[in-house]
Amino acid sequence: MIFNAISLVIGVMILIGGIYYLIKEKEDGESKKIYSIVSAAGAVIVTGIILKILIAG
Repeated sequence: MIFNAISLVIGVMILIGGIYYLIKEKEDGESKKIYSIVSAAGAVIVTGIILKILIAG
């Protein structure tokens, strides 16, 4: 249970950080690509952990 909570917090932090820097660096094409990938990774982590909590819980 602790692992799920920590993973969820980390995933949300990655997602929010990626979105923040994506908006902040919207003029730079290379940064936009990198932060889009980071945001997608965060979204995948959050979605996976939420599904894991719902299925196991």
